[in-house]
Amino acid sequence: MTQEWLGVIIAFAGAFGYALGAAIQQLDAVRLGASRALMRQTRWWIGGGISFTGACLHAVALVFAPLTIIQPISMTTLVYAVPLAAKFHGRKPRKAELLGSVAVSIGLAGLMLMIPIHESGTPTLGDGLALWFLGAVLFIVLVSQLVGRRVAGPFKALFFAVGAGVATGTVSTFVRIVGVGLHTDLANLVHWFTLVIPAMLIVATILLQKSYAVGYFGIAYAAAQVADPIASVLAGAGLLGEPLPSDPLLIAPALLCAALLIVGTVVLGRNAPDHAGAAAADETPPERVDTAV
Repeated sequence: MTQEWLGVIIAFAGAFGYALGAAIQQLDAVRLGASRALMRQTRWWIGGGISFTGACLHAVALVFAPLTIIQPISMTTLVYAVPLAAKFHGRKPRKAELLGSVAVSIGLAGLMLMIPIHESGTPTLGDGLALWFLGAVLFIVLVSQLVGRRVAGPFKALFFAVGAGVATGTVSTFVRIVGVGLHTDLANLVHWFTLVIPAMLIVATILLQKSYAVGYFGIAYAAAQVADPIASVLAGAGLLGEPLPSDPLLIAPALLCAALLIVGTVVLGRNAPDHAGAAAADETPPERVDTAV
């Protein structure tokens, strides 16, 4: 077994852990909103710990294989996360949720199979280019949050989650650089790149809770999981020189897989929320008018 395939196996294990933790955390995010009250919830911390374990496995996988291979695997978490979230809410998964999750996962799996596997090199990134990359990421995150504040329903969950996914993809990019650098010299850990990892993790966590709080877990989770690998694959190919498919015969299958991703995401977004969210919970229902004579 090559080290790339070992990384793939570890990544799948991490995907399940991340999905389970997210499904647990969203219960409190929906009930309490993305507020400091979450910090007092034991269940929320347990979910966070499980997600962190999954993320750690994901980080280990990135040491063994390129971003362009490992990042798309994170989309398989939809297959686990959506049914788990429904179970935790005391209901059966809706048919549309399952179909949307499967469509997104198959679309991503197809794209993943098109990415060429090669022997991992040592990724490098200069300070100047890294700063430009971070600036672009923060701009995207800011725009997604500004738009999210001005829309409602599944669109709010969607835009908040896109920012979270881009932030998470940025974490993976720097984990890849720092992790592989440690193979050659432990001193590579003493670099400002290392500080980016926890900082962007905090940003991603906050934005994820904001998207979960809206109540549309399927679309929120799907959007984050789509934005994450897109950001990472683009960073891996554009900044680290990792390969992308180049065979023109793959254009049609790639478009089909992309269509499955889009259709699946739309289907997930059309599902009703499990709860109206923290803001709606504070609204007072209209008084009942007694029309009896």
